[in-house]
Amino acid sequence: MSYDVCLPNYSIGSDCYREIPHFARYYGTKAVVIGGKTAMAKAKPELEKALQGSAVTILDYLWFGGDSTYENGDALIANETVQQADIIFGVGGGRACDTSKYVADKLDKPLFTFPTVGSNCASVTAICVIYHPDGSFREYYYPKIAEHTFIHSGIIADSPYELLWAGIGDALSKEYEAVFSSKDDRLSHTPLMGVQLSRICTQPLLEYGEQALKACQAKQSDEALEQVVLDIIVSTGLVSNMTTQMPNYYYNASLAHCVYYGATVTKEGHHHLHGEIVALGVLCLLTYAHQLEERDRIMAFNARLGFPICFDDLEIEESEFALMADKAQTSTEWQFRPKDVTREAFIQCMREQNAAGRAYRNKKA
Repeated sequence: MSYDVCLPNYSIGSDCYREIPHFARYYGTKAVVIGGKTAMAKAKPELEKALQGSAVTILDYLWFGGDSTYENGDALIANETVQQADIIFGVGGGRACDTSKYVADKLDKPLFTFPTVGSNCASVTAICVIYHPDGSFREYYYPKIAEHTFIHSGIIADSPYELLWAGIGDALSKEYEAVFSSKDDRLSHTPLMGVQLSRICTQPLLEYGEQALKACQAKQSDEALEQVVLDIIVSTGLVSNMTTQMPNYYYNASLAHCVYYGATVTKEGHHHLHGEIVALGVLCLLTYAHQLEERDRIMAFNARLGFPICFDDLEIEESEFALMADKAQTSTEWQFRPKDVTREAFIQCMREQNAAGRAYRNKKA
């Protein structure tokens, strides 16, 4: 069976936009920007400065619609300016990038992405999270990846602290989920590379995470911030691209994200950020896997950075765990779970982590 593996190309730095004309030379001269309103406002001066005197012109700046829905994407596909453009520039966070990926894929146009926050790896991945117009999760869509990603560390340093913080929490799951979800399988070349690459995703967060958050608070890019942003966007994105080939295998996420999906149907949990919930999900996964020493190491890191360590921190009651498990069972992550994972054991690992987190809090009080 033949298959394709497409890996991301990227530039990083506070002056990386100056490389746009070089990388655009094969794709055309007319670009349209699709993105979030705040993201486009921050990126516009840098984009126009970088393109001044070059052959590349921007036809227009278009809002992506506020959420990555098929409805918003289809409206952009029907837009005359989008149709006239040679290249699509996707600017913003995960949902703006996912919308841009969908539009570029459907129109078969080249795509450059410009992440303006360090909260996710959407700008480099071959997967889109698609929502219903009411904001509920709809499905995954699998587009081509961007031709190039431009990671402006200065713009990301100026982004909301909470988004980088949540990005660290989300990236924290990559190694543990990829290794756990693939543990029963004999891996072929590409997923084997992806799982092995996942093993470098945790240490940069533990080593540079605190300093990167301080840099973000100060609105200053430094080495720690760039190392963490590269981990969140590039390292985890590479793992995602190499561990996902539907419907054959999916090692990109597992029980930590099952906790997230479950939290979305609880009374208060859905108010919390994705990466915030996933950070607690990592502790649940390590509890499930009986890796208690590693769990305690990560729990100390979570506590230090303000991530949840028990469900009290997310205002989720243990009486809601059964509902969470029901929701988790509808996810792709559950469909591709290891053979030993059961609904009852999933609920039990959440109970055990809740007790462990409470005990840690009491010990430190």
